[in-house]
Amino acid sequence: MEKKSQNYETLFVVDLTNGEESVKSLVEKFTDLISNNGEITSVSEWGKRRLAYPINDMNEGYYVLIEFTAPASFTTELERVFNITEGIMRSIVIAKEA
Repeated sequence: MEKKSQNYETLFVVDLTNGEESVKSLVEKFTDLISNNGEITSVSEWGKRRLAYPINDMNEGYYVLIEFTAPASFTTELERVFNITEGIMRSIVIAKEA
């Protein structure tokens, strides 16, 4: 049976307290993970932004939006990796309408 791919987008916020190199390595880690399991349509680094509300006493984070196509089973793994990765403040994966 053929695995069906679907369009998704993920937005994640990276903690800035560990420095610029840490931010770059986390962005690279997740773009590599997604490209190895699907096809990236676009990567939009929004950069340093003020948070709507403080998270862990921090008021700013580095925002990254990635649009991609992947099998539905991959999104569960992506969310799991977001949750266990130190330096990711918040993340969300959304299925896009075709």
